[in-house]
Parts: sequence; structure tokens; C-alpha cells
Amino acid sequence: MTDGYGREIDYLRISLTDKCNLRCSYCMPREGIRHIEHGDILTLEETGRLARIMAELGIRRVRLTGGEPLVRRGITDLIKILREECGFNEISMTSNGVLLADMAEGLYDVGLTDINISLDTLREDCFSLITRSEGSGLICTLDGIDSALEAGLRVKLNCVPMRGINEEDIIPLTEYAADKGVSIRFIELMPIGCAGSFERISTDELIRRLEDRYGASTPVQCSMKADDRGPAEYYTFQEYRGQIGFISPISHKFCDRCRRIRLTAGGFLKLCLQYPDGVDLKIPLRNGARDEELKKLIADAVKVKPASHSFDTLRDTIDKRRMVEIGG
Repeated sequence: MTDGYGREIDYLRISLTDKCNLRCSYCMPREGIRHIEHGDILTLEETGRLARIMAELGIRRVRLTGGEPLVRRGITDLIKILREECGFNEISMTSNGVLLADMAEGLYDVGLTDINISLDTLREDCFSLITRSEGSGLICTLDGIDSALEAGLRVKLNCVPMRGINEEDIIPLTEYAADKGVSIRFIELMPIGCAGSFERISTDELIRRLEDRYGASTPVQCSMKADDRGPAEYYTFQEYRGQIGFISPISHKFCDRCRRIRLTAGGFLKLCLQYPDGVDLKIPLRNGARDEELKKLIADAVKVKPASHSFDTLRDTIDKRRMVEIGG
């Protein structure tokens, strides 16, 4: 399946819920959001059917997101559907890791292969500030990382650097990742929803800071990357054990090689993070549309996928929904 610019679209991100057990300040407002009504959320069977149809159109990889996907009941059943009925060999997830310790082994057993875990700090007070949570959330996340590694899942860490918030965590996080033998990726903050009130730290600045600590950096060639299929650009550093990734949607756009589309928990096929455009698949799905009709809706929508986001210039076109409502 290709879009109107010749890009092969083979990657689907599926949001399972708009609910989350944290309230991260760059993702959700302090007062929370008005959640989708239960009946308006796709059932596991509906999600599985759409995923199967998209697999027939050329989707090869799926990533489960939220909100927090681990709060969705029946998630292991869905992973089995994606594996056994849709034929996906690569099923990944993005999670905050808080609930992962008790679930990692079961997720691996039913077919989950990869998990990206959000970790913005190693300080409990900063974790509480960012996530607006109290108690042992950070400890739970760190336990979840250990459990995921023990279960055999491929683990990557995601960090969103924010000026004045978690700047001092950059080096400790890279050291933690090296000790665990996993890759960490630093993701530039995008001005979506609540994130617009924070100041991002650019990739170029991060690389300079890391060079001050670890020496000269070298871009990793594609065939040697920790993950050569996604948008991350990886670097090695003279005195660092491993690779550090950078996802730079603002300072170094990668739209020309974007291969992804998103299915929201409410059944909307979203084509680009910036724009609200897409197609509602839930209504035709529930009105009895045949597979071929749904395939045409999806393929036609993909043909008008935007060439690029324009966060820096066309700010009035930014989707007004928060990330927790879109899917991380």
C-alpha cells in the first residue's frame, strides 16, 4: 500500500484506550479529559478485523499504544488475534511500564515481541512532577523494565527532554540504558495539546551535551542501527557503551520516509500527527461494510496522506486533541 507520494505504508499504530494510569503533563491536562464512552471504543474483535484487513493491504508491523495500553482489558487476547488471525510476526507496544512487572511474561508468551518504555527521569520527585503521581510509580516502571528483559522482550527506552524539567537526567538515563544493555532514544517534544506549554531541547543540543560527556559522536549506518526500521537516527560516542537514538520531528524532519498510519481507540484512521484529517472506520464497520468496502476506504485515505507536517509554520492546522486521545 503506497500513498500519493510513493511512500510504502506498512506500519500501523493502534491506540487501545484513551485512559492512562498516569497524567503526564505534556500529554494530559491536570483535570484529565472527557473519555470516550465505552460503547464508542472499538472492541477487540473490531480492532482485530481492521488490523487483518490492513495486513492484507500491506501493513507488516503493528504497535499498540494508549493512553496506556496495559490498562485495556483483554490485551493479551488482542495480541493473540494479531498473531494468529492477522499473521503479524512483529507486535510491539509503547507503555509507561507501571503495570508491566506482573504482565511482561504473559505478553511475551502470547506474541508481543518489542516494548518501548517511557522513562523521562530517574528521580522520584521529577517523576512525580512530570506524571502528576504519588507513591512508587518510578520503582514500578524500573521493575517493569527488568521484568520485560527477563521475559525476553526487546526493550527500548524513550525520553522526552524538556528544558528546566528533566535536563539533569540526560546523562544518568544514558548510563542506566548502558547498564541494562538497551538503547535509549531522545524524542523532541512536539507542540501537540499540552506539550505546547513546554520548551523542547533540540537533537543538535543533546548531541553536543553528550559529546561533552562521552567524546566525539558518529552516525550509525542503517544496517548497523539498533533499529533501522523506524524514524530514530542512532549515534555512537567515543566513550559510550552502545547506541543512542534521536527522534527529531522538528529539527530534522523525517516525513519523506514516514511509513505509518494510526488507528485511534474510537476507530478513526489518522494519517499524520499534525492534522485532524483521516477517515472514520467505526461507522461503516458497525453498519455492516464488507471487507472490500473497508479496504477501499483505507486505501483511498492513505492516498491523501499529507506530504509533511508543518508544526513550525502552520500551527493553526494542529489537531486540537491531546496525545492521550490520539494515541502515543
